[in-house]
Amino acid sequence: MSVAPDHRPLDGLLDAAHALAPELHALRRSLHRIPEVGLDLPKTQAAVLEALDGLDLEVTTGTALSSVTAVLRGARPGPAVLLRADMDALPVTEDSRDVVRSEHEGVMHACGHDFHMAGLIGAARLLHARREEIAGAVVLMFQPGEEGKHGARFMIDEGVLEASGERATAAYGLHVFSAGYPAGVATARAGTEFAAVDTLHVTIHGVGGHGSAPHRAQDPVPVAAEIVLALQAAVTRQFSIFDPVVVTVGRIVAGTKDNIIPATAHLDATVRTFSAATHGVIEERLRRVVHHVAAAHGLRAEIDWEQGYPTTDNDPAEVDRVARVSTTLLGEQGYVTMADPIAGAEDFSYVLQQVPGAYLILGATLQGLDPETAAYNHSPQATFDESALTIGSAILAGLALDRLTNA
Repeated sequence: MSVAPDHRPLDGLLDAAHALAPELHALRRSLHRIPEVGLDLPKTQAAVLEALDGLDLEVTTGTALSSVTAVLRGARPGPAVLLRADMDALPVTEDSRDVVRSEHEGVMHACGHDFHMAGLIGAARLLHARREEIAGAVVLMFQPGEEGKHGARFMIDEGVLEASGERATAAYGLHVFSAGYPAGVATARAGTEFAAVDTLHVTIHGVGGHGSAPHRAQDPVPVAAEIVLALQAAVTRQFSIFDPVVVTVGRIVAGTKDNIIPATAHLDATVRTFSAATHGVIEERLRRVVHHVAAAHGLRAEIDWEQGYPTTDNDPAEVDRVARVSTTLLGEQGYVTMADPIAGAEDFSYVLQQVPGAYLILGATLQGLDPETAAYNHSPQATFDESALTIGSAILAGLALDRLTNA
């Protein structure tokens, strides 16, 4: 790990972040109460705009989605750095130990995006107080639609990367985890950090009939079962174990009664890959397996391939920066190198395809819980430790300061 020549821009930053704790905790809790799903988040957008009010920022809102973009300009000219927080919640009924609860039935901030928004607003306040030190601009990207709705791509199309008047030269994002890492410990890795994810939808068309006379029908059920097994064989025999593929069939639907052979069977699978090369060939290979297994039985398979997010790839130099900033703020115990990629997906990947940067994970396991057994993100029981909130603000602000004052 390389050592930065000068860390003075980070002096006192963590203490300044901790001083913001009461207002940031209150903001996080208010956001937690009003979770919204998808690209249209009017209440959440209004709360973010209110929290930014009073700062010397250039604020715009989205057209295709209820995003917020704010530009903070330093005292001197220089490059632009982008900091991102996602805004949307999940269709989950809350059953957590949080100090506040969702007021929207069946919707919950089960992935910590309330932390991300409040944390980025904290970073904005920290940077605003030090803007005389900044040579350049910081773009604050508040993004709806991370949970499968490609919100980052919409914001890129609407110009977020050029919001300061010139293209951002670096981009950073942060995600809290309710399990896996102790509260306040940051982690990242160079190269692929999150997988690409696609969805395979298959309908096998047969001929229905009576269960007592299967030879008079064309039964799609055993064909569906054989396709499930063939997909797993394809993973182990067509792809390197050092560039893994995960195919999980999570849904199979067929039939109405035990003695009726259905005319169709359906299956849905999530497909996760960890390199652009494998992502580029996985669809064709799995389509071939499905079509040929069905054809071997005289049946026809209809396939719908749903393109998801690409791999999230961190720039090695920017991961070094994350490590330097994190250890400067938190000490050596505050940062660990992520050993393996995460099989989840993240649409900050669209930003990192165009701008070098890094996406880091910040542990937020509730005090007193074992990170190995605590409820994970997306669980109805997921609960995040608020002590991670101001730490996240300091790290995000520190990354921007390190980039724009040590250029």
